[in-house]
Amino acid sequence: MKEIIIGIISGTVSGTGMGGGTILIFLLTYIIGIEQHIAQATNLIFFIPTSIVAIIVNIKNKNINLKVAILVSIFGVLGAIIGANLSVQTDVTLLRKCFGAFLIIIIIHEIYTIIKEYKNEKNRQNK
Repeated sequence: MKEIIIGIISGTVSGTGMGGGTILIFLLTYIIGIEQHIAQATNLIFFIPTSIVAIIVNIKNKNINLKVAILVSIFGVLGAIIGANLSVQTDVTLLRKCFGAFLIIIIIHEIYTIIKEYKNEKNRQNK
């Protein structure tokens, strides 16, 4: 049952383009207790069908710049090869710390963005 709930949560977040894989890795390691390496590899399999569905929906809605997407994808594949090899060779404890640092950076960025948007909206209302 936990796996079903985790799948729904991660799929929903992934479909919005906000990084469902990040949530999936967190939930797999902390709720189910899967090792970090296995959670990250599981995320890669999870990513394939969820991204295909999101791509189809976004192409229908004309939300994708195909030229940019193709260029980024080509270099993303190269980065994935490098990252997968680094991940396999990295100690689980260090990998978890790096993942935690990554999440903290994302949190800080999101809070900063929310505050900035709030201030911009407030300035527009005052004009």
